Amino acid sequence: MTQQLILIAGPYRSGTDGVQARIDENLARLENAALAVYQRGHVPVIGEWLALPLAKAAGSQSVGDEISEAMLYPVAHRLISKCDAIYRIAGESRGADLDIEVAQKLGLAVYTSLDSIPQA
Repeated sequence: MTQQLILIAGPYRSGTDGVQARIDENLARLENAALAVYQRGHVPVIGEWLALPLAKAAGSQSVGDEISEAMLYPVAHRLISKCDAIYRIAGESRGADLDIEVAQKLGLAVYTSLDSIPQA
């Protein structure tokens, strides 16, 4: 198997009630999944790694404000179009579910367990 660019999709703000510590915990879960994907020989990416700095540069003051809302999903969906696959980690997330819909329309592989991701 050749290396794949794999988007990690899962809860970021979902289930946090806007509490930054919980958002940070969700990001850590996404990043731990990214590390596991990297260790399988692939290149992982998380949409927030790109969207959050872009939103800040555009003037966003906090996650969930109008500017960040205008950036988070569109950045992820542009990124998905460049990916080979998505790894959907556990947890309720409307955004991650939308990511899966985009990926399926593009015919990308969707992994739901680490073991289903082939070793590169």
